[in-house]
Amino acid sequence: MEIKSSAFKEGSAIPAKYTCDNLDFSPPLAWSKGPDVTKTYAIICDDPDAPRGTWVHWVLYNIPATISDLPENQPKSESLPNGAHQGMTDFGSIGYGGPCPPGGTHRYYFKIYALDFIPDHKPGITKKELLKAMEKHILEEGLLMGRYKRSS
Repeated sequence: MEIKSSAFKEGSAIPAKYTCDNLDFSPPLAWSKGPDVTKTYAIICDDPDAPRGTWVHWVLYNIPATISDLPENQPKSESLPNGAHQGMTDFGSIGYGGPCPPGGTHRYYFKIYALDFIPDHKPGITKKELLKAMEKHILEEGLLMGRYKRSS
């Protein structure tokens, strides 16, 4: 699978609009269709360069299989209008939390998963809980990496 953003290219800088230094909008994302048996998609965004270990910026799951993109600025609510659920970030909140590195340039990985089932978890689960639920249910996955460094 392939996942892209019209806001930044693979390996390039994530615009400030999508970070804690500006509007903190979720970036626009689009992905290639998963296998025909895909029932739902999940997206996890994290930063492996965080000082205390990988920092989770977004947990999104139960994205309907009929959807192949998300416009920017998804609501920071438990559920999205398309029926998807959002989980807990390491900021302690639900919904997207943009890059906000304490120093240096960090990498941010947006991972898309095509799943052969619909997780029955309520909104608010953690990345760890979602990964456990997805075990043996991932049909395909894709990865988009962007970088961010704070200007001051």
